[in-house]
Amino acid sequence: MEVIHVGGYTHEEKLQIAVKHLISKQLEEHGLSNDVLVIPEESVKIVISKYTREAGVRSLERKIGALCRAVAVKVAEKGSELNRVSNSEGSDGDKLGVIEFSQPPELPIVLDENAVEDILGPPVYESEVCNRLSQPGVAVGLAWTAVGGDIMFVEATTVEGDGQLILTGQLGDVMKESAKLAVNWVRTHYTLYGIKTNKGNDVMENRDIHIHFPAGAIGKDGPSAGVTIVAVLVSLFSGRCVASDVAMTGEITLHGLVLPVGGVKEKVLAAHRSGIRRIILPTRNKKDLLDIPKSVTADLTFVFVNHIDDVLQAAFEGGFPETGKLVEKVILSNL
Repeated sequence: MEVIHVGGYTHEEKLQIAVKHLISKQLEEHGLSNDVLVIPEESVKIVISKYTREAGVRSLERKIGALCRAVAVKVAEKGSELNRVSNSEGSDGDKLGVIEFSQPPELPIVLDENAVEDILGPPVYESEVCNRLSQPGVAVGLAWTAVGGDIMFVEATTVEGDGQLILTGQLGDVMKESAKLAVNWVRTHYTLYGIKTNKGNDVMENRDIHIHFPAGAIGKDGPSAGVTIVAVLVSLFSGRCVASDVAMTGEITLHGLVLPVGGVKEKVLAAHRSGIRRIILPTRNKKDLLDIPKSVTADLTFVFVNHIDDVLQAAFEGGFPETGKLVEKVILSNL
């Protein structure tokens, strides 16, 4: 049996599916029409970005259905209110008829951002990239998942110890090997990036390195986090923050070469959804951009790299200009 992998929809594709199909379907199922309820495109975009995170549109349709139900209930409640007539006797014995007319809502009902939040509650997904990257030792990687890809934060810190590497976040064997490769590459080349050690000639002397991949309940594996781990370690030891608009993916070798990875389309779409605007990719993955809609690539800047030094020069604001020639000599000596 052949397994056919289908890529996820872009935000623009989801918007068009919702406008052309899902909204009209849900309106009909809830006994409504465009004369009663209007969901503007801006509101649909909010539902897509803040209330769903999926490769398809199943959750999006459920959210649209929830909006329709809320309006349908409101309209039904207004329509079922009967005009109430109460008769009361005045002081002179005459009966006074007091009639209260229920006021129907103005139609059509237009759901703006505030109305969406009132119905669906506080946003489920908020962009946290800028907040998370405001300190050294954090970078954003890109991961392929069963629902189409996601961004992946990688964090690192040091504690007093005897040079051990601590890995947490439910990692598979391949990712653990990538972390060991990244640590050893940094231990070999840290002087090229102006990193100074407190004692001796080893960045791990008298201290342990703890690398953590948040969302520990979710298993993670694969070689594509190598470049991200190197960037995290250089950020940690140099005290410089990784640029807040950058995400990266790529496998590394012991000599610092960056190898191509899979799932590029899904990873790029995930970065685009999360507000990332620059993506670092292996040069040999450039061909994979042909599979990505132009509406997505037009919003992004791609940096193609062959060596981990290329990654570091792009990932940090201003790069490491003083180390360029030294790194070039090291690269040539390893070829």
